[in-house]
Amino acid sequence: MSVMFPILIIAIGIAVLALGKRVAVLGAAVGAIVGVALLSIFPTLLENPLVALLIPGGLALLGFFAAAFAKGMVRIVLLVFGALAGAAVVAAFLNLFSPDLGWLGFLLEFVGGVVGFMLIRRYREWGLIILSGFIGALLVTRGLIGLMPALDGTLRGIAIIVLAGGSIGYQGGFLNRGKSTEVAKTTDTPPPAAPPPAAPPPAAPPPTE
Repeated sequence: MSVMFPILIIAIGIAVLALGKRVAVLGAAVGAIVGVALLSIFPTLLENPLVALLIPGGLALLGFFAAAFAKGMVRIVLLVFGALAGAAVVAAFLNLFSPDLGWLGFLLEFVGGVVGFMLIRRYREWGLIILSGFIGALLVTRGLIGLMPALDGTLRGIAIIVLAGGSIGYQGGFLNRGKSTEVAKTTDTPPPAAPPPAAPPPAAPPPTE
């Protein structure tokens, strides 16, 4: 496997971790993770470095432009991407930890799709943040495994949790909340009161004759 494949996956994952709540970026993320899932189903494709790069990269571009040009149907597109993202997240988890579940794996992926659909339907912005956080974390972890095959299951799980949690905190605004609170305090503090005016000088005594 070419070293460019894991580097490409890591780069896409980092972009998703930072910007995944944007619909076009989430579309690219879904395309990329579907491409990675296809390569895991057909591992012989990894023997050709060009094909290994084109499948996730091409599907990421397709998802990006599909989301960007479908703004007139944003709600429908989001629901579709939510379902695909939920199923893709479960598929990626299974690929990393339990690759041979058979029909149970398909059932879990279906449940993941339903959960993703409901997340976007009821909590649009938070659904995007949560799904993109896990997709980005899974992409980065998948790329790291390509560079470091000895990365075991425990470290994979820790990496996914840390990356997903950091992305959700960043995109949700939790990491900037303390800073914004400090700024709000400084801007809300009234300016110091002006000093009282100085007393007028005493009147001059009347002239004596």
